[in-house]
Amino acid sequence: MQEVIDSHCHLDFPKFKRDREEVIERARNAGVVEMVNSGIDLKTNISTLALAKQYDFIHPTIGLSPLVVSHYGNEVADEILLQLEQEAEHCVGIGEAGLDYHYYKDSKEREHQKEYFRKVIEIADSYDKPLVIHGRDAEEDSFEMVQDLDRVIFHCYGGSVDTANMITDAGYYISIPTIVCFSDHHRSIAENVPLDRILIETDSPYLSPRKGRNEPAFVLDILPVIAEAKGIEEGTIAKATLKNTRSAFGI
Repeated sequence: MQEVIDSHCHLDFPKFKRDREEVIERARNAGVVEMVNSGIDLKTNISTLALAKQYDFIHPTIGLSPLVVSHYGNEVADEILLQLEQEAEHCVGIGEAGLDYHYYKDSKEREHQKEYFRKVIEIADSYDKPLVIHGRDAEEDSFEMVQDLDRVIFHCYGGSVDTANMITDAGYYISIPTIVCFSDHHRSIAENVPLDRILIETDSPYLSPRKGRNEPAFVLDILPVIAEAKGIEEGTIAKATLKNTRSAFGI
């Protein structure tokens, strides 16, 4: 059995309310030795930290999603920024945070997201925490904004291979989601990302490689896909991503 880490999941989300313990047990039995659980707003940052206290193999990151910034406005975003500062010492990373151009096309709204992303970047820098980036359709702009940081993880990366090369050349990490199992584009990304810069994730409960809800156990579905794309053994992928995730988050 391969040992892996799911580098990004949301086990505290409502879709796991009914059977969270069973989901976690399935993941552990499948070989998922650790999980990084990511907050996106005030409520999920609290629940992520609580979940990590309950399980020593679940590690929390706390964040401010660009979707939250755009949808709920400055007052809510400012409250979350304060929370990030207050709880930074209790997490393994800051994020997810960043830019989302997929849902927000207006230039003013994109600038608004950038304004708050800069503030999150400052917090990650001042507390020496890795930054987990949500950069949907905004990978290049996100990369340009974080180049002064030491540790950066581009979560659920779906940008161009050229931008991916710039990201990994800078020493940052790219996390391949479970949709690589049916996406030729994500497969081409995985093929090109250097072995020492690659992480794997489910982003569960989203992006399932199987029917229905995604869960951390399914992160193992990625291994044969990346192994075939790179022409190397599944065990090599598992060991590399395990090592990379521990290095990226300091766990």
